Amino acid sequence: MADALAEMTKRSSYFQQIEEDVQKHAKTVMEMKTAITSFQATEMAELLKFQKHVESHLEKLTDETQVLARFEDFPNKKLETLRTAAALYSKLDAILTNLTTWKIETPIGSLLDRVENYFNKIKGEMDALDRSKDDDAKRFQSHKITFDFHILVRIKESMVDLSSSCMEFTLKERREAKAASDGEAGSKTEKKLKACTKMLWRAFQLAFRVYTFAGGHDDRADMLSRELAQEIENEPHH
Repeated sequence: MADALAEMTKRSSYFQQIEEDVQKHAKTVMEMKTAITSFQATEMAELLKFQKHVESHLEKLTDETQVLARFEDFPNKKLETLRTAAALYSKLDAILTNLTTWKIETPIGSLLDRVENYFNKIKGEMDALDRSKDDDAKRFQSHKITFDFHILVRIKESMVDLSSSCMEFTLKERREAKAASDGEAGSKTEKKLKACTKMLWRAFQLAFRVYTFAGGHDDRADMLSRELAQEIENEPHH
């Protein structure tokens, strides 16, 4: 029975393909084995470039796990760590790009909705990473990868910047509405001012949450928070 199974396996086109891959890509796999084993990364661009290079070769294999298993001492753990580190950095870099290129535009309510939703989405991930980064850094370092966790600081700073832009925009809208309403009366004007006041509160609450998340504010955020608080305090309808 065992012989019959062995024969069936041998004849299987799938396993034949794997055997062919082992023969055909042996030189490349051995080169990858050496390259991965000796690879050291201190720059994230270097890590991403190397990981892309490795994937361009490994993606040619019918079944990566099966093929690599035929090569003794292939650095699978390091390969997995490379992939984890590259994926994590790419994800964080995408978050940073989103925050730094955010379009500040009306209507203010929709803007705050989008910013709050995005902040809620990333906050949990960032907090979890903050807690695990020391262990993650050690794990990456054990495979000669120096991960740039400073990107977390840059994300926090960019979130503060975005929150500040929201405060600035909300204050501008409020002051413009107030100026336009001077000398005017009526429920429409009052309604608009009340809506602006509500936005002031939302921007202020967002700023406070971002302050807690980032562990502080910069000068711009601090100044705008004070202005916002003052504006809310002076508002008779709050």
